[in-house]
Amino acid sequence: MAHMAQNQASRKKGKKVTIENFYGGSTQGKEENEEEIQKNSEHASQNGNYQQALEDLKLELIQKMETFWKEKWEKEISCLTDKTAQLEKELEASNRRADKAEKQIQSLMTRIKDLEESEMIKQQESIKQTQIINEGEENRKYLTEKVTDLENRGRRENLRIIGLPEKPEVNNKLDFILEEIIKENCPHVLEQGGKIEIERIHRTPSILNPQKTTPRNVIAKFKSFQVKEKILQEAKKKSFRYKGAPIRITHDLAANTLRDRKAWNTIFRKARELGLQPRINYPAKLTIYFQGKVWAFNKIEDFQAFAKKRPELCGKFDIQAQKARET
Repeated sequence: MAHMAQNQASRKKGKKVTIENFYGGSTQGKEENEEEIQKNSEHASQNGNYQQALEDLKLELIQKMETFWKEKWEKEISCLTDKTAQLEKELEASNRRADKAEKQIQSLMTRIKDLEESEMIKQQESIKQTQIINEGEENRKYLTEKVTDLENRGRRENLRIIGLPEKPEVNNKLDFILEEIIKENCPHVLEQGGKIEIERIHRTPSILNPQKTTPRNVIAKFKSFQVKEKILQEAKKKSFRYKGAPIRITHDLAANTLRDRKAWNTIFRKARELGLQPRINYPAKLTIYFQGKVWAFNKIEDFQAFAKKRPELCGKFDIQAQKARET
């Protein structure tokens, strides 16, 4: 190996290599070879030191890198551990809040269910109460009609005289005044003997209201329904008078019946203008003569529905418009 190194060194220096100097054939060649070998040995020693230093540097760098990444990852892991713990705490708190919210929702659902059941019970009670009220209203209406009918039947022998002057000499002798009225307007109705049997006769109301200027009505109760009807029929045919002053004689009806009859006034006047021959029959029924037939109506709504379906009458019985024009 030393000879090969010597040979290579000779070639680099440009010297001619021979067998003698290659194998140490001369002293000079041997010295040169020894020097060359020493230099090469020093150079190899230096190269070995460099390699060792490089290895040490690599090892140190690796150790520093390991230390750096270990510390970094330890910090990262510690940070992640803290965050995980924090997240676990937050998750636990969130679960507690969710459980609390779930309990509140269940409580609210229970309350809503109770309220719905309570509301359903109230609705059922309200329906029952409404039914009871409706039944009571129907019973009240039925009883009112029955009482009104009984009251009217109790007045069937009565006549109401309207417009008789309010004077003491008249009020003290109402029975004689009635006979004079009959003699003046329908003398043929008088019974044999020229007298009418009257059960009672009086002013109504019993107390005079000084604020009213019109005289109070007079109620006369006859003992005979037939005589009363004869006088009433004569009063429908012509206007009655007392000593030349006009008076009216009508049925004596209950207040409810009079109110129901009064409700027909506007329609009655318009029907009379149109030549429909209106009449108010007992208790408060309107009849008209239209297109060759007699039509009867118990309610204003029924008559209005009838008029709307007839072109000849449609729009002519608008009660609100007529009242507005009258006002």
